[in-house]
Amino acid sequence: MKLANISVTNSKSYLLTKRGIDLVFSLIGLVLLSLVFMVVALLIKIEDPKGKVFFKQLRVGKDGKEFYIYKFRSMASDAEERLKELLLLNEASGAMFKIKEDPRVTKVGKFIRKTSIDELPQLLNVVKGEMSLVGPRPPLPREVAEYSNYDKQRLLVVPGCTGLWQVSGRSNVGFSEMVELDLKYIRHRNIFFDMKIILKTVFVLFGSKNAF
Repeated sequence: MKLANISVTNSKSYLLTKRGIDLVFSLIGLVLLSLVFMVVALLIKIEDPKGKVFFKQLRVGKDGKEFYIYKFRSMASDAEERLKELLLLNEASGAMFKIKEDPRVTKVGKFIRKTSIDELPQLLNVVKGEMSLVGPRPPLPREVAEYSNYDKQRLLVVPGCTGLWQVSGRSNVGFSEMVELDLKYIRHRNIFFDMKIILKTVFVLFGSKNAF
């Protein structure tokens, strides 16, 4: 049974501390990972010289505000055009699209997805304040169009790079379970909870069998 609708009542001190941690950690991360950024960019260009290194995609953030999320490109240049022919092969439940053997994913793309390296450019979204280090993943507009009012409660807070869903099974977790995990986070979030999720993310980040 689904719980009743929730309200967000976090204190200003929590929100300010959370934003401070986001800025410090993301800026440090961008500096320390700059070499990784350069190597990954080079590998992507070598495999597909005509394609762009970075991929940006419209997502839905807090209170339904749309923004562009940044990733390293892990798919062929014509991936979006080929999406329609693959929708019937969707292996995820609810308002999500996932298939394990996506033919659009490049060789380099498989590796950076497996290790979640493709997500690192989202540190830029964190610096800009569009995302937080911890929070519900920002959905696509077409996914939100299928949301019930209950599901839309995921959009009550700033979306995150990682969250309770990601450290609880990732792609093995269905849509309804993802929503419940996100709402659980929203109900109970605090600095300790955020740090716990960040630490768990470190352990599941590389070589996760559940990432696709």
